Amino acid sequence: MKSIYAIVITPPENGEKYYSVRVPDLELYTQGKSIEDCIAMAKDCIGIWGISEEDAKREIPKGVTLKPEAAEDEIVTLVEVDFSAYREKNESRSVRKNCTIPAWLDKKATAQGVNFSAVLQKALVDIVEN
Repeated sequence: MKSIYAIVITPPENGEKYYSVRVPDLELYTQGKSIEDCIAMAKDCIGIWGISEEDAKREIPKGVTLKPEAAEDEIVTLVEVDFSAYREKNESRSVRKNCTIPAWLDKKATAQGVNFSAVLQKALVDIVEN
């Protein structure tokens, strides 16, 4: 399920390093080091909140405030969050896979203490992320 929410980004004040981010429709708050970071953090904040709401069997409200009130120095923008994609990307449960390798390679890797799961995970991440 995809939803769009308005966010309000407030620049750092009084020597602070971080921008503040507010999601008015959900009463959520986060922060970021830059505008780009604020947008990413807002999506992450909404995503975490949303899948927690789904897990608790509560309805996720749609964004309705597309032009929230903001001070002159604040930035208002929209972010899209796909809760299904967010859940899939952040699901951390492990699944068992069976693979076959040559006996000589198994013997050498085992003798060196190689963690087969870690090597396979790293190789797969390198392949799917690039």
